[in-house]
Amino acid sequence: MQKNKIKHMLNFKDYSSEEIRKIIEKAIEIKRNPERYSEILKNKTLIMLFQKTSTRTRLSFEAAMTQLGGHAIFLDWRTTQFRIAEFIDEIRAVMRFGDILMFRALKHELLEEAVKFASIPIINGLCNKYHPCQALGDMLTMVEELGGNVDSMKGRKLVYLGIANNVSNSLVEVCTKLGMRITLCTPEKDKDAYDADLEARARATGLYEETTDLNCLSDADFVYTDTWINMEFFDEKGNVVPEFREEFERRKRLLMPYQLNLELLKRYGSKAKIMHDMPMHAGYEISRDAIESENSIIFKQAENRLHIQKSIILFLLGKI
Repeated sequence: MQKNKIKHMLNFKDYSSEEIRKIIEKAIEIKRNPERYSEILKNKTLIMLFQKTSTRTRLSFEAAMTQLGGHAIFLDWRTTQFRIAEFIDEIRAVMRFGDILMFRALKHELLEEAVKFASIPIINGLCNKYHPCQALGDMLTMVEELGGNVDSMKGRKLVYLGIANNVSNSLVEVCTKLGMRITLCTPEKDKDAYDADLEARARATGLYEETTDLNCLSDADFVYTDTWINMEFFDEKGNVVPEFREEFERRKRLLMPYQLNLELLKRYGSKAKIMHDMPMHAGYEISRDAIESENSIIFKQAENRLHIQKSIILFLLGKI
């Protein structure tokens, strides 16, 4: 069973504001002075288990471990025994081969099950309910935009447009713990991602609100969106698959008024920095002009996944 002293990162419910601050500040330091950390994880191994595919998560964790002097091993759920064997048996065996595990899972319950038997720290690389690594990378990006001091986040405002989901959950957690205001401007919540406890905690801070009124953009420092078009909606040629046509059209009707584009920001007098966790579907949740705008910090977000992953790994291994 789980060793009580092992620290994991599944979400931020058991993280203090000071711990979050420490991770972000260390990421800034590592980014500025990477050579100082080039051997800190010599002979250490990160196991990366992907039940759900990714681009940035794999690249950032693998590059992070390499640049810290360690080694990363990639495991694809679909091409290993995880596909047919008992999960609790496979996961216990896998953890014997590394010092830390990053697990990108379809269901949060699998991560919780893994923690019950954990012999090493476990990082949630994304699940249906949370995306903590993304949120920390986003906070790093916003801190940099505000001059590099974590305290500068206090009182600032982030507006999230689109469907409330795993990404917005983690943003809500981390923003409220650092004193940042966050508004979800959304007509719909992903039922699979909904966390009543998280929402109650966020409301209690006085920093969180929900609305469908786009006027909330007028005083935003940052505006953020995420995809609301699922990849399975399309075939290899980019055409909508017939069985998903009805849901595709429903989402378009509901969510196109919340598309992040420059005309929308101009209409509400917003000069907010533009954010997206990627992958993007230009023409749906975000416009091409917003992506290419001088206010866009989207690709800085993507790069900062590398630096924040380094800090997360070091934190969980007790190196900071």
